[in-house]
Amino acid sequence: MVHFLIILALSIGLVAALGGWSRDRRLLAESRKRSQNRDAEGTSALEKANEDLKASQADLQRRWQYLSEAQRLSHSGTFGWKVRSGELVWSDETYRILGLTRETNPTLDLVFDRVHPDDLDRVRLLSDRAAQNGIDLDLEHRILLPDGVIKYVHAVAHAGRDSSGNLEYMGVVTDITERKRAEEERQALSRNLQESKARLEEAQLVAHMGHYYWDLIANRVTWSDELYRIYGLTPQEGPIDMAMVSEMIHPDDREHVFRAAEESVRSGVHSEAEHRVVRPDGEVRTVQGLGTVKRDASGRAYEMFGTVQDITERKRAEEERQLLSRDLQESKASLEEAQRIAHVGSWVWDLEKNHVTYSDEYYRIFGLTPTKGPIDIATVREMIHPEDREYVFRIAEEAIRAGERADCEHRIVRPDGEIRIVHSLGDLKKDASGRPYQMFGVSQDITDRKRAEEALRRSQFYLSEGERLAHMGSWAAKDLGIRWTDDLGIYWSDEVYNIFGLDPQNGPPNLERYLGAVHPDDRASMEETIRVMHEQRRGCDVTTRIVRPDGEVRYVRCVGVPVSEDGVFKAFHGTTIDVTENELLTQQLRREQAYLAEAQSLTHAGSWASNLVTRQVFHSSEENNRLYGFDVSQHPNPFELHYNSILAEDEPALTTKLETAIRSGADFDVEYRIRRSDGAIRFLRGIGHHNPAQEFGEYFGITMDITDRKRAEEERERLRQLEADLAHINRVNMLGELAAALAHEIKQPIAASITSANALLRWLAHDPPDLERARAAATRIERDGNRAADVINRLRSFYKKGPLPEREMLDIKDIIQEMTVLLGDDALRHSIAIRSEFHEDVPEFLADRVQLQQVFMNLMLNAIEAMKDAGGEMTIRSGLNEEGQLLISISDTGVGLPVENSERIFDAFHTTKPQGTGMGLAITRSILESHGGRIWATANHGAGATFHFTIPVEAEARA
Repeated sequence: MVHFLIILALSIGLVAALGGWSRDRRLLAESRKRSQNRDAEGTSALEKANEDLKASQADLQRRWQYLSEAQRLSHSGTFGWKVRSGELVWSDETYRILGLTRETNPTLDLVFDRVHPDDLDRVRLLSDRAAQNGIDLDLEHRILLPDGVIKYVHAVAHAGRDSSGNLEYMGVVTDITERKRAEEERQALSRNLQESKARLEEAQLVAHMGHYYWDLIANRVTWSDELYRIYGLTPQEGPIDMAMVSEMIHPDDREHVFRAAEESVRSGVHSEAEHRVVRPDGEVRTVQGLGTVKRDASGRAYEMFGTVQDITERKRAEEERQLLSRDLQESKASLEEAQRIAHVGSWVWDLEKNHVTYSDEYYRIFGLTPTKGPIDIATVREMIHPEDREYVFRIAEEAIRAGERADCEHRIVRPDGEIRIVHSLGDLKKDASGRPYQMFGVSQDITDRKRAEEALRRSQFYLSEGERLAHMGSWAAKDLGIRWTDDLGIYWSDEVYNIFGLDPQNGPPNLERYLGAVHPDDRASMEETIRVMHEQRRGCDVTTRIVRPDGEVRYVRCVGVPVSEDGVFKAFHGTTIDVTENELLTQQLRREQAYLAEAQSLTHAGSWASNLVTRQVFHSSEENNRLYGFDVSQHPNPFELHYNSILAEDEPALTTKLETAIRSGADFDVEYRIRRSDGAIRFLRGIGHHNPAQEFGEYFGITMDITDRKRAEEERERLRQLEADLAHINRVNMLGELAAALAHEIKQPIAASITSANALLRWLAHDPPDLERARAAATRIERDGNRAADVINRLRSFYKKGPLPEREMLDIKDIIQEMTVLLGDDALRHSIAIRSEFHEDVPEFLADRVQLQQVFMNLMLNAIEAMKDAGGEMTIRSGLNEEGQLLISISDTGVGLPVENSERIFDAFHTTKPQGTGMGLAITRSILESHGGRIWATANHGAGATFHFTIPVEAEARA
């Protein structure tokens, strides 16, 4: 358009110049005429006009040159058209544009000849309309040159009138071929750009890839439509704030993404970040972001351009591919494992090369080490059992000849001589001509299956025999639950017939006969069970009574389960068990459990089972719960419920004992107090037993309420103290009786001491003194003095009153000897001999020395009392009884036991002596029972009586 304006201006200037030139010619002509007419005018005026003419001609020449150059450069030519005469005036450039030489006479027809045929009608129409109406012209059209070149021209002409008033046009014609081609190229480029943009958008849509421009200065980003869709947003015009983008990046990935972007801006490297985005609907997508930074001349980053691709599906596809790869590997491994487990090997027999390729499992079946590559068929033949070799290859040849599958069972012989049985199947592969070239097959080691089949036959026999022995039979009903028929399609095993006392030859009974065999009291419930099974296809487990044909009543348990295949009900299968003995035992067990519960209630002893480490209660009887004051029907029965009722002052010691027992796996026996929910305090005794076969800390045992026993023990302790006081009084009462014996006992060592002292003085009075004899006399004095002191000490300790001494290990012989010495004089005074018989293997035992002396004193004095009028013999014996206890007996030859009330002689305050207190034997019994022993009396075959008592050996007596 600029070129056109330049040409138009130059053309207007040229037209003006031409007009000026025409005026100058007229003026020249007039001047010449006047010069001719006016000869008188001066030469100076003529010369001046001539110079003006030359100047105008020079200026005109320059203008023509400028115009010609401008037209050439702008490919624009001028023309003039006198419509009436058809005269045309062209510039040089117009000739060049139309492809004509200067010598050509321009005509309107010549112009029309150059117009492109497709544009000719339009150009004629416009020229005719212009000639008629005098309108300005402005048109574009094509011209076709003789050499076939097509040009685009743009003609613009202004209508005017010459001096005669005739219509004429002055105009410019411009070769716009290059511009048109540029426009076409631009339009083509524009179309290509639009198509590329469309393809890009389509590619982005297909590839789920969008692009963005991130203005790093304004911190705003412009997204493509696909990027909006990736983020789950509606595409919009204009940029969005980067803070909004940040919010849409998954919180766990946000720092990683922006750190990668900052690193890219700082270092200039490409940014690459795989991360997750959270769409507005909450869906999480995985994207791959790439970005490159643009910098200005100063090197400052001002923009980042990049792409974001939604790789969610690719990630899933990769995961699926990895999963498929793993599945493939697992399938391959599973196939190999399946072959190994199933003992199935595959093989390929190349019929042309006559060799076989085996799988690893096939080698193992043949007892060979797996190797690579095929082996010759002759080698295979040698491994087949000689008796089966011909048969196997005959089957193979027949299969090849008939084109059918080979199927045979045969034996193979392993290198170690073991014979195995295999089942082989082989299919043929044929070429295009139908000729078999390969056989593919599998071989399974069925040795175990063959053995299993034989074992199954034996098992079936054993099962039948087992059913008979266990009184358990099997049954099935194919119609029950599907259709109601008379016999319900029932199958019975032989044992079911035996249980019902029926003959298998007659077949299973129909429903009416079956219900007829059920006990009348159970028939209605059994009929209802069958109805529910049929209508609801529900299993059953019922125990009912049946009446055999011989009238015997048996208890039978019937268990039935529904059988389904692929969710479709098929039938009922079940068992029938003769549980008569079990039922009777169960009834007896229930009775015994009731008896046990009643016995526990009467004895206040409850049973339990618990793990003391995990504090889990396995069992706690009703009586055990009652002991603690719990009603388990009102709340659960946890371990803490029992343990928290223990008194705080007893809990530490109890815990220590239990922990010690648990660590060592030992039993325990503990006593403790509890406070029941009603506030009552009870004494309990717990005994626990641990079986080594049980779990660590697992015990079972009993808990006993010993409150009454504890109170009785307290009362017994009080009585024991009272008895001790009475025993002391009894010993004091005996003091008078022993006074004479004591005086005699002490008098003897004193008299001997005096005699020895006199002798000592005499030996010292000799000149020189007889020191040796004097020393012997002094030794006798010391001995007799110690003997007198021992008599007094024994008597003092016997009658001394004070706190009860500690028990100690004693020798029964020492006690008997001490009491024999103490009572020896009294026995001698009444002509009574004391004889002792000791067993050599009697061990020491734990006892209270003074209390045991009291027992011997009471029994020996009673024996002396019984024989004091006639004299006699007292025999004291010691030994072990059958239970390993110390057994002591004191026999006399006196008056014997009283005829009446002899069983009351150990009762308190019962006496047969006129001056007796009746406490001696009662105290003796109490002492012995406190040591864990007992006492009894028997009459001798001759005269007198014998008193026996026992004491535990190496065990502490009960307190």
